[in-house]
Amino acid sequence: MIHIVHHPDYVAAAPARSAYEWNKNGLVRDLLRARDEAIVWHAPEAMPRDWLEAVHDAEYVDQVLAARVPPEKERRIGFPVTPTVAARAQKVPGGTWLAARLAQSHGFAANTAGGSHHALADTGAGFCVFNDLAIAAVRLVEAGDARRVLIVDCDVHQGDGTAALTAGRPGIATYSIHAEKNFPVRKARSTLDVALPDGVGDAEYLDALATTLMPLLDDFAPDLVLYQAGVDPFAGDRLGRLALSREGLVARDTWIARTLAVRGVPLASALGGGYGHDAMEVADRHVASLLTLATTYAAHMPASHATAA
Repeated sequence: MIHIVHHPDYVAAAPARSAYEWNKNGLVRDLLRARDEAIVWHAPEAMPRDWLEAVHDAEYVDQVLAARVPPEKERRIGFPVTPTVAARAQKVPGGTWLAARLAQSHGFAANTAGGSHHALADTGAGFCVFNDLAIAAVRLVEAGDARRVLIVDCDVHQGDGTAALTAGRPGIATYSIHAEKNFPVRKARSTLDVALPDGVGDAEYLDALATTLMPLLDDFAPDLVLYQAGVDPFAGDRLGRLALSREGLVARDTWIARTLAVRGVPLASALGGGYGHDAMEVADRHVASLLTLATTYAAHMPASHATAA
């Protein structure tokens, strides 16, 4: 069984003049429903305000929930924060947290949204309103549901907001492998950053991932991984600068899932970035990523998790 978190609020109406792929969450859901897969669907609750404010400034949380975000912050986000966008922004962190809790019970679970790694304490940025990865990690550790959470970010853009919001917090580490010259211009400092030159393809990317992430897994020894599974390292992505093939993305996710499964580390994925002029093609990339993670993890998971699932 594949445990997947989705909420109807993820499919918000597209604000005017937005380059974000607003319809991809619904397309991902529809493509998954059309597949002959054994899926258990879960609906998240909105993340409580106190956990939003554990990461974001209270004034900014108020602005978002009231759909009264100042224009200068909306420009940084990349779209207006309407009431439907505000409702979505509160549900998505709840979905990533729920996926993490499900992964702890079943080995792997996925949120069909999230990976909003550019959102900062007092503002959103880069199509991200609230930082679901940081919020979920902080809640898990501070509530005592996890001891050491590692956020692994394979989006083509650096996880600057996640790194900034979790810096210095005990029990949380961050890893980002990304295109060095891509957004954001000003990078934050993750626990470990792997900055790649433009045009890196499958073999070089996979080698860099394995040789840098494995030592961090050994040193930090996480008991849970939150995975930002962005598919924008793809060569044809509209906002990417790397050159992975579809097969390379599958190899990346296969390596991630197998490596964590054999260690018995629960894995929860969030959708992350993926951009293109063909929305169905983008959604299909995300679905291929999610199913690769799920099937690979299931094939290598410890017997205890296999029994629980």
